[in-house]
Amino acid sequence: MKGGHRKPSKSDGNDFGLGPPLNSGSGPANNVVVNHSSRAAPGPPSPHSRPTVFVSPPMNTVEPLPFFRDVPVAERPNLFLRKLQLCCFHFDFTDTLKSVREKEIKRQTLLELVDFIQSGSGKITENCQEEMIKMVSVNVFRCLPPHDSTGQEPTDPEEDEPYLEPSWSHLQLVYELLLRYVLMSDTDTKVAKRYVDHSFVLKLLDLFDSEDPREREYLKTILHRIYGKFMVHRPFIRKAINNIFYRFIYETERHSGIGELLEILGSIINGFALPMKEEHKLFLVRALIPLHKPKHISVYHQQLSYCIIQFVEKDYKLADTVIRGLLKYWPVTNCQKEVLFLGELEEVLEATQSAEFQRCMVPLFRQIARCLTSSHFQVAERALFLWNNEHIVSLIAQNRTVVLPIIYEALEKNIQSHWNQAIHGLTINIRKMFLDMDTELFEVCQQQYAEKESRARHVEEQRELTWKRLADVAAQRGGEDMITV
Repeated sequence: MKGGHRKPSKSDGNDFGLGPPLNSGSGPANNVVVNHSSRAAPGPPSPHSRPTVFVSPPMNTVEPLPFFRDVPVAERPNLFLRKLQLCCFHFDFTDTLKSVREKEIKRQTLLELVDFIQSGSGKITENCQEEMIKMVSVNVFRCLPPHDSTGQEPTDPEEDEPYLEPSWSHLQLVYELLLRYVLMSDTDTKVAKRYVDHSFVLKLLDLFDSEDPREREYLKTILHRIYGKFMVHRPFIRKAINNIFYRFIYETERHSGIGELLEILGSIINGFALPMKEEHKLFLVRALIPLHKPKHISVYHQQLSYCIIQFVEKDYKLADTVIRGLLKYWPVTNCQKEVLFLGELEEVLEATQSAEFQRCMVPLFRQIARCLTSSHFQVAERALFLWNNEHIVSLIAQNRTVVLPIIYEALEKNIQSHWNQAIHGLTINIRKMFLDMDTELFEVCQQQYAEKESRARHVEEQRELTWKRLADVAAQRGGEDMITV
């Protein structure tokens, strides 16, 4: 299973005015409640939930309860509570032969609870809502397995088999129950926010560090739906995600759920109203752009790039800020990361207007010139592919008197000495493009380059001559000082 996720489509629907939803209601979306989880220190306890103790049931005490359809309507709320209490028991999933009957009873009970909520066959009382959130908390919020602490580099989810939670057969249904609860049209947010509170949201966010991609997918959908339904929680959720990013960027560089969190933010950014608030611009500068710093950006780069492009498309004046941010974190020795940066840069430039382009074109094309002459052919090729984009070519053409003198030397060096034939051919095409664009300017640059090369050759000749004179003097003095025995 891959670590990356689908880039949200601009054509996706918008249920809450947040931008495209991350998943359909039938996808892996779940309800999650948090008591204590993750590898971080636990947050303050919720005023609406008592501390939970993970209890395994005594042997032969778990018995199946009647089906909802077999009891009178008036007794269903009480039966609902009894089923929730039965589901609060924990089982050892490391031993597949242990408590097989009890595990199956709990699984069937969870399935029935999900069906009951989904069918809308009865109104869920406030007491039932409180107990359901407590049951979800007992099952979902837990200590996650530690990351590898051997000092080795983090593994790449694209290459390694992901960790799978042993109790997933139960966890999945608990998440599904929570999701259905959040999605219910009968759910009154004024009541529900007493239980789905800030403490709950924080613990939910802690679980994004789970290494099981199935769990992160559920968490992503649930958090997105909570953000849409509970407007009172929106600023808090954004701030809490910011804090996760800060810790990841400046402290740990280890977190399993950055991609999923960015996917949620992509949808949120899509729904930002214009003119954009200063808070949102600060989020771009302080959190999103620095996310280009970690080494393993490839795991979440697709989602990050989508968020960045959303900002530029919303407010084209941010293009200069974004491009300078990319240049600030431009990799020096990581060629694969450099290829990712060039791809993102092309998308940003495609949404950039002429005025913003002019503000950053000098440092931008100095960096592109370095990429053009890279000995890694993929970096050089990706940089040359920028000229395949009509909008970028039009920006370059409008500012050719600045751009061409910066990159002319790189083009000539590629033609004269680059080892890769494909790079050689692409460079010739771009050189011809500039020649056709402005012959007079091209000839001026050609002359300046020839003069610079001539001066460089003269300096080199003088340096070699100086070294030769020093060697001759040293040889003479060595002969005079030699002592014959």
